Amino acid sequence: MEQTKTIDAKIVTHGSKTFDATLDIFCEALGFIVDVINEEWEDIDGLITKEVTRLVERFIHRTKKNPSPKYNFTTKFYKFPSYFRRSAISKAFGIVKSYKSNLENWLAEKHQAKSEGKRFKKKPPTLSIEHEAFPVFYRENMFERLSSNQAKIKVNDWVWVTVTFNDKNLKHRGIDDWKENNPTLVKIGKKYFINFSYTKNIKLNKTKIKDQMNISVDLGLTNSTACSAMTSDGAVIGRKFMNQSIEKDRLKALTNRLRKAQRNSGYIEAPNYWRRINGLQNHIKVNTAVEIIKFAEEYNADIIVFEYLGKMKLPKGVYGAKKLRHILHHWCQLGIQSKVEEMAHYRGMRIRKINHFCSSFRWIR
Repeated sequence: MEQTKTIDAKIVTHGSKTFDATLDIFCEALGFIVDVINEEWEDIDGLITKEVTRLVERFIHRTKKNPSPKYNFTTKFYKFPSYFRRSAISKAFGIVKSYKSNLENWLAEKHQAKSEGKRFKKKPPTLSIEHEAFPVFYRENMFERLSSNQAKIKVNDWVWVTVTFNDKNLKHRGIDDWKENNPTLVKIGKKYFINFSYTKNIKLNKTKIKDQMNISVDLGLTNSTACSAMTSDGAVIGRKFMNQSIEKDRLKALTNRLRKAQRNSGYIEAPNYWRRINGLQNHIKVNTAVEIIKFAEEYNADIIVFEYLGKMKLPKGVYGAKKLRHILHHWCQLGIQSKVEEMAHYRGMRIRKINHFCSSFRWIR
């Protein structure tokens, strides 16, 4: 099984606005190509990505063999690197393909509603030309590694710029035997990062059932999770309860304030509330997943067992802040399972999900 991990390295030698022009040009080019692919969709529909790249380049890129392309991309984006152009074509194709698929689903829903004599109020999907995307810097042509914390990249007027980045995360994440892929320039807030992607082919354990050590995980409301370590014959040899009471108390207070503000002022987006709520949610998710993995490593676990959550079902009579907290809790549980699965596979552990967890919990406990 091929696994991928991404590690961010903060750029520390340049100001926050140094690379703005690079991202602006890339996003503008992406929007241009999105419009082209949408206009030429009849010729593009049904092709694979490589075929789309070749066809779109004939539409937009001026060369000696193609002196008069249909769209004036080359003049507008002078000296635009070929690797960025092909990356933008690939991203744009995915954007337009998703839009066309959503449009087909919308038309099918509208037709079904009309055939049944029902009113159809759902708005059609729209194709956005403006997208926030980050370019991939291909090795040798766009990216050259100088040392563990320095590299040269082509930016702005497509000239080489030497950047220094914080390699603390790269040194402490156990990536010595992982393959490093082409990095991506990413902007978060006002800061820039070089995101390094790593891949490795990991073999999951093939321990026989009679020799397996299982970790059962019960995601709950009072405690974030309750874990039990159990041998294959049903003997429980360890338990652990995990909770983040401080973060959950703050989360409850924030959701109450958010609902109160919305009740008094009508619907508001409240970005500051959601930023803090998402931060607490992410902390709970990551902290719980890390503790589960530590517990599994302590007992040399072969399999981690979760309850299959499926779709969220709200209890009757739940509304307002309580409804919001139930939704956030369900999202957090899904996030914990996803994070644990990712971390477990890095270590060769397997993941299992079972239905009717409560009725099956007797053999786990």
